[in-house]
Amino acid sequence: MRFRAPRSISPSPVRQTQRHRSTFGLQSDSEESSGSNNGTDSDYSDSDSNESIILSLSSDSFCYASESEVPKLPPKPNRDARNSAEQRKIEETVAAIRLRTRHHDPYEDWERQTRIDAFRTARKELNVDQKRFHDAQDRNRTAQMEGRAAQHARQIQEMDSLFEKLRMKAKHEEEQLLKDVKARQAKMWEGIEGVIKAEEEVVRARLAQQREEEEKKQEEKRKEEEAAQRALQEKEAAEKKAKEEEARKVEEERQKLKEKEEEDARLKITKEHDEAQQQELRRITGMNTPEEDWKLYHAHLEATKRDTMKTVKADKGARTEWSKWRREFTPKIGQLTNDTNEINRIDEQSTAIFHILCPPNGPSHHPAIYKALLYSLAKTIILQAETEVTAQKNSARPIAAVAFNLLETVKDFDEVFFTKLVQRAGGWPVPYLVPSDNYSGSDPARAKAAMKARKLALGYREDGDLVMESLEAYTGRISGIMRVYFNILKFRPNQKPLHPAFQLPRFWAWLTRLLKNKQLLELPVAPQLIYSVYFFPFSRHWTNEPTTAALDSMDIEGRKIWGHQFNKLLELIYEGVTTGYEAGKLIGGTAPEAIAARSRVKTVVESLLLG
Repeated sequence: MRFRAPRSISPSPVRQTQRHRSTFGLQSDSEESSGSNNGTDSDYSDSDSNESIILSLSSDSFCYASESEVPKLPPKPNRDARNSAEQRKIEETVAAIRLRTRHHDPYEDWERQTRIDAFRTARKELNVDQKRFHDAQDRNRTAQMEGRAAQHARQIQEMDSLFEKLRMKAKHEEEQLLKDVKARQAKMWEGIEGVIKAEEEVVRARLAQQREEEEKKQEEKRKEEEAAQRALQEKEAAEKKAKEEEARKVEEERQKLKEKEEEDARLKITKEHDEAQQQELRRITGMNTPEEDWKLYHAHLEATKRDTMKTVKADKGARTEWSKWRREFTPKIGQLTNDTNEINRIDEQSTAIFHILCPPNGPSHHPAIYKALLYSLAKTIILQAETEVTAQKNSARPIAAVAFNLLETVKDFDEVFFTKLVQRAGGWPVPYLVPSDNYSGSDPARAKAAMKARKLALGYREDGDLVMESLEAYTGRISGIMRVYFNILKFRPNQKPLHPAFQLPRFWAWLTRLLKNKQLLELPVAPQLIYSVYFFPFSRHWTNEPTTAALDSMDIEGRKIWGHQFNKLLELIYEGVTTGYEAGKLIGGTAPEAIAARSRVKTVVESLLLG
């Protein structure tokens, strides 16, 4: 709020013209002369300070060899003498400044006092208005309270009258109810007496009827005894005949059971013979069962940790050489992109890594160091897959290209690489459900340790706080590893066939093993791997095409390789994500991650089967 004061009837004072005086507050000629004397004194003080400098120099811990080495004193500054006109101008300026700072303006005092008076007047009016407003508020509040009190009293009176009416009504209803009850009781007793009389008549009629029925029953009983006697004789004859028939059937069953046992023994021998032949065939062709594969590569992993890595880390020289060369792997594997220029760089990086493992001009590595370097290289590739492919799925192809080149050129790298895959991804590369120790006791520490060991064997990883990673992180990491693995299967070797674990038929074996293992199908990771692994290898080439076009390419290539069996697998997968592989069991279970993955698998399979 802005207040304005009424103008005063007194005339405002008029500013007076300032009088300039040139000699106000300035030094006189005598002062100027004294100033010159002061200048002389300052010269003396300067000379004294120079003498003190010389004395301090002479009091140092060293002395000059001759007078010529003593430093000369600095020259005195030259003072320019001002003329009388300049000096007078300076004095007049200083006098004007002093006069301005000490001048008292009556108009400004009047204007300041006017503002103060206006503020006081406005303050008084504000107090009066506020008092008037507060009084009006008090009156309104009092009136409202009186109105509410009157309304409350009126409502109380109305409620009292209403309650009185209700009491009178209840009393009248109670009296009427008592009259009705008495009339109903009288009527009820009249009905009871009538019913009693009627029941007595009924009982008499019933007793007469019962006597007649007893006579009939006795007659019928006599006839039934005669019939039972005849039936007993017939039954004995039938039982004799049935025993003879049963003995004949028992003999037949015994004969059939003997024949069945002989047939089962023959089938068992045939089955054992067939299994032995299949096992021998698998041994010859390198096709093992999932359990045999997992145990084999798990044994390789334990042997590598126990023999190779322990030997290298125990020897200081070997450990230094191993650490030196393994640090060269990460720059050559990291930051691979899916473009044309990257193809040439991948070949160069693969060659560089091969030269690290097999020096062309130097001596070969010690066998233990060489195997430790293979172990570190496999770990670097898989860690890169976990990091890069999880964030960008197109990174799987170049990483797989580097791994494929190394698998094709580096000796013994295939077995080490697949062993590391089994370690980082659990049993999924096989695939195989890692067994547990089946502990069901009451010791919580042992149960927790057993659960932790099983999760680590399944491929779960711990963070810095020794807490297991979440299901979402675990699914993404396993998908990244398996995406790189199945991209390796897509490459065609140029020099020699790769290890059976890295050949294209392994893809078909992996999928059939997964679909046959119902325990694996229950895990939430299964539908995500079917989607991101099964459809990806055929869909990602060295381009950035959208997923739909890539899946069309997979459909054509899948049918070209496996023919009609490919469609059967798609139908089996579609049945597992829609109706279930068993009654009420869908692939992946009920986890939210599994539900989303099943939806994606269903969409892709429908597009493939209908395309």
